[in-house]
Amino acid sequence: MIHSCPERIRSFFHAQLFIFTLLLLTATAVAQSKIEYEISFPNAAHHEAEIVVTVNNAPSNKPLEMRMSRSSPGRYAAHEFARNVYNVKAMDDKGVSLAITRPNAHQWNINGHHGKVRVSYTLFGDLGSGTYTGIDNTMAHLSIPATFMWPRGMEDSPLQIRFRRPEAKWKIATQLVLTSDPEVFTAPHLQYFMDSPTMLGDLRFREWPVQSNGKTYTIRLAINDYCTDKDVDDFAEMAKKIVAEQIAVFGESPDFDYGTYTFLSNYVPQIGGDGMEHRNSTSLTSPRSIKGNPRANLGTVSHEFFHAWNVERLRPRTLEPFSFEDANVSGELWLAEGFTQYYGNLVMKRAGFGGEDEGFGRNLGFTINAVINTPGRRLHGPFDMSQRAVFEDGGVFGAPNNSQNLFLSYYTYGSAVALGLDLTLRTKYPGKTLDSYMRELWQSYGKHQKNYAPAKPYTIADLRASLAKLTGDAAFANDFFARYIEGHEAIDYESLLAKAGYQMRKARPGKIWMDAVLREQGGALVVAAPTNWLGAMYKAGLDRNDKVLSLDGQAVKMFADVQAVLEKHKPGDTVTIEFEQRGVKKSAQLTFLEDPQLEVVSFESLNREVTAEMKKLRADWLGSHVNGQ
Repeated sequence: MIHSCPERIRSFFHAQLFIFTLLLLTATAVAQSKIEYEISFPNAAHHEAEIVVTVNNAPSNKPLEMRMSRSSPGRYAAHEFARNVYNVKAMDDKGVSLAITRPNAHQWNINGHHGKVRVSYTLFGDLGSGTYTGIDNTMAHLSIPATFMWPRGMEDSPLQIRFRRPEAKWKIATQLVLTSDPEVFTAPHLQYFMDSPTMLGDLRFREWPVQSNGKTYTIRLAINDYCTDKDVDDFAEMAKKIVAEQIAVFGESPDFDYGTYTFLSNYVPQIGGDGMEHRNSTSLTSPRSIKGNPRANLGTVSHEFFHAWNVERLRPRTLEPFSFEDANVSGELWLAEGFTQYYGNLVMKRAGFGGEDEGFGRNLGFTINAVINTPGRRLHGPFDMSQRAVFEDGGVFGAPNNSQNLFLSYYTYGSAVALGLDLTLRTKYPGKTLDSYMRELWQSYGKHQKNYAPAKPYTIADLRASLAKLTGDAAFANDFFARYIEGHEAIDYESLLAKAGYQMRKARPGKIWMDAVLREQGGALVVAAPTNWLGAMYKAGLDRNDKVLSLDGQAVKMFADVQAVLEKHKPGDTVTIEFEQRGVKKSAQLTFLEDPQLEVVSFESLNREVTAEMKKLRADWLGSHVNGQ
């Protein structure tokens, strides 16, 4: 039997009305606090954009602080993006001009507003890359931090941006959220917006589905290149294989926030060379076209897509949240960037694009040689080298520096650590690999996300503990980190590589190492860079800008003159060197050293036996991991 309950119905109606009103008020508040952007390109021929920012509901009891970033996701040094901003104006909601002051080079304070402010400015950009913005009549490649001001104190506000295309044929590629208007996109907050590079132009698209996490994601290639459609098709097929192998490393795809991951591939002559990772996309730029050679730019695809896990979601606490006002110092870049460098090359090999084993060995040799023979490794391990990124990662250089002797790239150093750890795990702990370690880190610190950020960013202690958990050997994990991460010892690559059928050896045994960088200048030989701490020229007292006058009694003015002297000697011989140092002529004894350069070659090239055990290790390490192959 059904009874009528008018009071209950009225109560229900009132409750629904309250909820509806609350939602409406909430939506209105969000709309009022939304930051609205508009960018147009009326003077693209001269690399300018016109930008308008409308800030709604700004606190009216203080100046509105409009800020240009000084750093960019994926970059760690500080940059001066504000230098390309000019013609800044501000108006209130009635069109009345507002006073602007500059408390520092990166900020514009707007006074006398009543909560709604319209800021306009001109932006110059002529270097499209992962870091900088490039604009011309054919395209716009936008680095968001290098392009858009943002209001301090409103970092959690939602954003909307309209890209006004100068031509109808221009398309827009970005990880920003689509709307029903093809020129309008949104972002949930500043961190996501700043992490969303955008490419406009006469783009071509290719896409394919990926099944993971019980969902279907779309992987999308957007490309700007004067190549054929077949080149684009071939490039997309190659990228598809890379994507599959990367997913196989972790056992699953990231949960891409809006169901799509986009490769923003800009391969035109006027673009800068770069690759920059982002949460649901990557910026790939190179002046080298894929025309006739789709394989040409594939290495950057491999490196950057690995970042969708490593550093975009599996992220060190030192980079979370990312600061847009200063350099971002992190001691974990050896893993965030270095392990990505290792896997970028390894996955190319697994996908069938890494060449023969001999070529792969040469690449390993380049990495190991850098670690063994770079002077700075005597002072700094991977952790300390990572922290030096704020000085080395494309920042502004002024005075001369000694980076040649102090610095070893955390890309290279971390890649070498990854190689050593991978082979150590494979040979010391059956069934354990670097893939296993990455999966362990992913499950603990990367998979679970909150508000477009890792729920639990990791520390170096977490990395050490995860290695101990994986191996069941805390003593090993502690020793490895103490010696090779926080310390600066070199891993025993020779014995590890031998187990995989590779030999590490001197590349030029018995040959003299001419360690200084010399250039022919004005009829003289000049030392072009600081001499190497480990080299004979350094030990003889020569430095940058010194002129080499004679060697072993022979006048030298060209490279050929030096080579003629070297051919008469061997490592260990001592000769007299005369040089001019800051206007003063000097003479010193120089003892020739053997070239320390190392290389890695396969056992096959040396006619050495490659055992079944070595072949199995290689197959497990270098073979395809897709579908268990």
